[in-house]
Amino acid sequence: MADNKNPRPAVEETIIIGSGPAGWTAGLYTARGNLNPLLITGNDYGGQVSLTYEVENYPGFPEALSGPELVEKMKEQAEKFGLTVEYDHVSEIVTDQHPFVVRTANGKEYKSKSLILSTGARPRFLEVPGEKELTGKGVSYCATCDGFFFRGKELVVVGGGDSALEEALFLTKFATKVRIIHRRDTVRACKILTTRAFANEKIEFVWNTVVTSINGNGSVSSVSTENTITGRAGEIKTDGVFVYIGHLPNNDLYHGKLHLDEDGHLITDKKMRTNVAGIFAAGEIQDKIYKQIATSVGQGCAAAMQTEKFLAEMESEGYHSAGMDAREFQESCTFTPQKAERELVLA
Repeated sequence: MADNKNPRPAVEETIIIGSGPAGWTAGLYTARGNLNPLLITGNDYGGQVSLTYEVENYPGFPEALSGPELVEKMKEQAEKFGLTVEYDHVSEIVTDQHPFVVRTANGKEYKSKSLILSTGARPRFLEVPGEKELTGKGVSYCATCDGFFFRGKELVVVGGGDSALEEALFLTKFATKVRIIHRRDTVRACKILTTRAFANEKIEFVWNTVVTSINGNGSVSSVSTENTITGRAGEIKTDGVFVYIGHLPNNDLYHGKLHLDEDGHLITDKKMRTNVAGIFAAGEIQDKIYKQIATSVGQGCAAAMQTEKFLAEMESEGYHSAGMDAREFQESCTFTPQKAERELVLA
């Protein structure tokens, strides 16, 4: 929590929004850069990694640790160098003036010269009984993260797109059988993934079927199903359920303020810059390709370094933006929205 005995400055150097790996890394680097950063956690503390059983594919930890444990280590390291953490949820950002304004659910308002947005994404949930209770106990949204722990088990994958088939193929490295449950009678995945999935002896398709509940006492034991054509109920025994029916970027703050792609992810260039000078983004809010802890950490590092550079340039030019509207501020910056558009096209 922010310390009331040592109040925050009237204008922050940078505010980081989001507490996943990208956010903690940005906090670490900006703290070491002596920017006195403030990180506002959001409601989904730790991001998606906090839902992961064990993390074995993050460099530097040969002995597995849980997702929440990794989050706490990242937080502890960033705080060691001076990151201030506020357990609050950002309700609004104002980008049409500079300094930018950040308002929170707890009624606080901050001004900041720069922002690093790392609000991440969330999996689209089935929203059926048992899903929430058994998340982390057999229900997963990341085969790369958790597939290893199901060696020799039978698994269910829910979905019919590229991600569902790609992750099902990955899971066959560990599982004895993978059943893909899809609500239709054809998949939506690309041809090469479809061909590979049909050719894999460990994969079985369950067509025209939806999951109506996930069952188990302490761990997943089965899923209840319903045929979308006949309405017939069924049950499939399984040791784990991997859900791939899409991801939703946490972008509620950005509509009409920053440029989003057709899927709702923030558009950034290779330097993590959005179309607004002084606002950077890292992690799954802008990354819809890799979606790994390691890549989010790298992006958080890059966003922090670019933030430091941006603030240093402002200082070296003796620039003060108090009271400026968006147009005046953007026109005064070396990095303009027009330049951003050109670089984004080339990225």
